[in-house]
Amino acid sequence: MDTEDHKALREAVAALGRRHGPGSDTTQLWSEAGKLGYLGVNLPEAYGGGGGGISELSIVLEELGAAGCPLLMLVVSPAICGTVISRFGTDAQKQQWLPGLADGTRLMAFGITEPDAGSNSHRITTTARRDQDTGDWLLTGRKVFISGVDIADATLIVGRTEDARTGRLKPCLFIVPRDTPGFTRRPIDMELNAAEKQFELVLDDVRLPADALVGDEDAGLLQLFAGLNPERVMTAAFAIGMGRHALAKAVEYARDRTVWNTPIGAHQAIAHPLAQAHIDIELARLMTQKAAALYDAGDDMGAGEAANMAKYAAGEACVKAVDQAVHTLGGNGLTREYGLARLITAARVARIAPVSREMILNYVSHQTLGLPKSY
Repeated sequence: MDTEDHKALREAVAALGRRHGPGSDTTQLWSEAGKLGYLGVNLPEAYGGGGGGISELSIVLEELGAAGCPLLMLVVSPAICGTVISRFGTDAQKQQWLPGLADGTRLMAFGITEPDAGSNSHRITTTARRDQDTGDWLLTGRKVFISGVDIADATLIVGRTEDARTGRLKPCLFIVPRDTPGFTRRPIDMELNAAEKQFELVLDDVRLPADALVGDEDAGLLQLFAGLNPERVMTAAFAIGMGRHALAKAVEYARDRTVWNTPIGAHQAIAHPLAQAHIDIELARLMTQKAAALYDAGDDMGAGEAANMAKYAAGEACVKAVDQAVHTLGGNGLTREYGLARLITAARVARIAPVSREMILNYVSHQTLGLPKSY
């Protein structure tokens, strides 16, 4: 359940969302949210943040989504990149990046997915090798479906380095500034109508200084999942906010729309599916709160399981809520006036990214239930 502080944060962010609303200028909303301190609520106070955690940041995203103006880059810039740098970055990296990530004046994208390494991050082929003469890093590889690269000051790239002892490749994270030579981007033509665009990235012997590496070269998966668990929690919050927004529109319509002298919401065929959608959203919210609390408490293993479950539950609840909202409005649900049709595509994002529902079911069946691994 929300604490009093969380309730106050919800109310304040909801008020900001209402001032902007659907179709608002994302840049202006981002700037105002940064000035009010909402973008960096999870980052350390020493670097201009709010000193909270993913619990607080997920509230910000959920409430903006419920107001119809979600900020997708909240999932990436402060949640993934800010968390990784605050936990594992050097003092210099923290000083350079965290204050700007906290107040919204700087943005960072996150690059992990590759054409042949989507769900299977162990197959990442972007490699980083040392220049023995200078100590620089040289990165080579490709990434796809990377959000907001065009507006980000840098991208946190997941690459792999060779373990000198075993010869195996291990994951490492590098900060790649936007205009670094050899680092190019190409927009991907998406049906999804979102302010944040998707890109394919090419890294062609991108030369980076030694201090571009975030954290310990040997830490491997620990550092990577420090960013991926918050990403799942934030995606759940994104989905819950969207589902609440769609449901609110449908409930309002069902109260006002009268056929045969009766509001359509009086009919159980309309009312019950909306009630079920509300229940599913609230259940998903509880699991999201649990996942965020576990992560903020430092329980990375427990948070991993809960974050996957939260993301699954929220994605399913969001898709069902949007579908039922459109169905409730009938033809009006497909008009631009009511703004629900655009959510049909957007809602599926929560089922697909950052990990598919099928891979979450694989995780739960294998890791939680102890069944034989199927992949």
